[in-house]
Amino acid sequence: MSVETKRVAALDCGTNSVRLLIADISGDDLVDVERRMEIVRLGQDVDRTGRLAPEALERTFTAMRGYAKLIKEHSPDGPVPVRVVATSATRDAANRADFVSGVRDIFGVEPEVVTGDEEARLSFTGATRGLARSGAAARTPYLVVDIGGGSTEFVVGSRSVDGALSVDIGCVRLTERHLHDDPPRAETVEAAIADIEAAMDRVEDSGVPVRTARTLVGLAGSVTTVAGIALGLPAYDPARIHHSRIPAEQVHEVSARLLRMTHDERAAIPVMHPGRVDVIGAGALILDRIVRRYGFSEVVVSEHDILDGIAWSLVG
Repeated sequence: MSVETKRVAALDCGTNSVRLLIADISGDDLVDVERRMEIVRLGQDVDRTGRLAPEALERTFTAMRGYAKLIKEHSPDGPVPVRVVATSATRDAANRADFVSGVRDIFGVEPEVVTGDEEARLSFTGATRGLARSGAAARTPYLVVDIGGGSTEFVVGSRSVDGALSVDIGCVRLTERHLHDDPPRAETVEAAIADIEAAMDRVEDSGVPVRTARTLVGLAGSVTTVAGIALGLPAYDPARIHHSRIPAEQVHEVSARLLRMTHDERAAIPVMHPGRVDVIGAGALILDRIVRRYGFSEVVVSEHDILDGIAWSLVG
């Protein structure tokens, strides 16, 4: 008996970017129809003001209108299920109702401002479904870390989640808090490290069994950019980056190098997205401190993350 194929559309609206995945799902297979990402910096100044800036909302809605058009173009047989998930920036904003109403107007569905725990579980599903089958990582439990703009999710599990926590360290948030100089001064880097270490203390104090993990799986743009640099790619190549293994020594070296570079030097890196130039140092530093603290010999890099988890959730 043939397995029915279902087309779905998933949107992940984070602190730094808004992303779209239109996919065909059949059984245990997820096939991309369209995968897009735009840097909109929705979380601009949220850590300082507690509100979503009007210009940040408009950037986000502009990107979403383009995505709504793509969804319609790829739905020849009628409307497809759509799920819009919003994460750290909108959780923290006093005026998140403005975001909710704008998304509803564009897609006709209510956006879900998910809890940190739900965000972590979606990330785990997206990253690990099919990971063992690929041969990229056989040792469980996994520690899945999703380094976003405003928060980082720590999730431990094998076939299911054993423990998860979202903490308020992310590449945008740490940059706005600490890394104001170009390149950042040593004392501001140390302040950022202190924030990261305090966040990892909270993860361990919460009971998430991070020290039982045998494989580190890294997600999101900071991690994939570090991987692209470590691999020496002449251009960003998702196929080369997905399920690559980056040794700890290279994570340390790339992180230290990014924190020594100027804006123009970072912008000249072939795999660097223009929207990540200002925040990649902080994102790389978070990954570096995780690798150091827990003694992992490498990080397995996944291009599949919360966006894929949202898509899977649409088929149960």
